[in-house]
Amino acid sequence: MSVTVSERDLVNLVYREAQLLDAGRFEDWLALFAEDGRYWMPLVPGQTERRLHTSLLDEDLLLLKIRVARLRNARTYSQQPPSRCHHLLQQPRVEARDDSAGTYRLHTAFHYLEYRRDEQTLFAGWATHDLVAVDGTLRIRLKRVDLLNCDAAHRNIQLLV
Repeated sequence: MSVTVSERDLVNLVYREAQLLDAGRFEDWLALFAEDGRYWMPLVPGQTERRLHTSLLDEDLLLLKIRVARLRNARTYSQQPPSRCHHLLQQPRVEARDDSAGTYRLHTAFHYLEYRRDEQTLFAGWATHDLVAVDGTLRIRLKRVDLLNCDAAHRNIQLLV
């Protein structure tokens, strides 16, 4: 079944995702993912394989749901008080599209700031979103986050870049 999605719809989904994360609306953010959705953050620059190499993060939808539940748990000390974040995105660029298959790829440069207890941590990098049309709605099949300093020693990243 062929689906036609405008470039504006694709770009708006990327912006919407960042807005939901910045607002702490993690359950609404989870709803953007397809059932087979993944969130992947490679450990080394140019990493092409997630299964054969260690990654900073490689989670399917179930693990993402567990992460969100942990963020919401009152006994999660690292979130007392809760972390806050802010995404600053460059205009997302459509890199690939196949309307007949309902699949799309976008690439976005970003700066991401995480704040908690008078400490700010800044990350910069690029996000790649592989989107799929499911029953007429765009969903994230894969979000890949390539940090500029992915191979550096990092403290815990509390939220979701």
